[in-house]
Amino acid sequence: MSKLAEYRGKLNLTQEELSTKSGVSVRTIQRIESGIPPKGYTLKALAKALDLDEADLQANETTTEQVDYKLVNIINLSSLMVVFIPILNAIVPLVITHTKKQYNPLTKQIITFQVLWSVVIISVFLLGHMLNLGEFGRNSLITFLLFLVLSNVYVILRNSIELNKNKKLYFGLNFSII
Repeated sequence: MSKLAEYRGKLNLTQEELSTKSGVSVRTIQRIESGIPPKGYTLKALAKALDLDEADLQANETTTEQVDYKLVNIINLSSLMVVFIPILNAIVPLVITHTKKQYNPLTKQIITFQVLWSVVIISVFLLGHMLNLGEFGRNSLITFLLFLVLSNVYVILRNSIELNKNKKLYFGLNFSII
């Protein structure tokens, strides 16, 4: 049961009554109750009609119930296998997430972080080659790239420890690109 349906039921409102009270169409209410999260004006209107905070309607109780934290940790650690190959360190966890159907905020953050990390490493590599820095510059570039890779290893391992202890990411993001 969705949060919206739960709160609507507590107030003994039908979908039609909530629609009239909030100004949101019945069809939109049905979509939200089927699992599509409310956004923007719809979220504000429904929260106001139900006398709730917007965050209460955004909470997804199925996410916390369906998260397999061991699998999320495996997805996180899968990046270690290919940490020296920038694109693969995002593709491997994405493939595991897709095959195991573990679409949740944690896996999305893990994959987003690896994608961004790949972009940074590839950008630094390309920039270093375009600038033609000479022998010293090339050695400095390799050292810096190694530092970036080792930093990524640290982030992956630290997130793994935090997942085991507190079921959250130590280095999390507030957004997702997937």
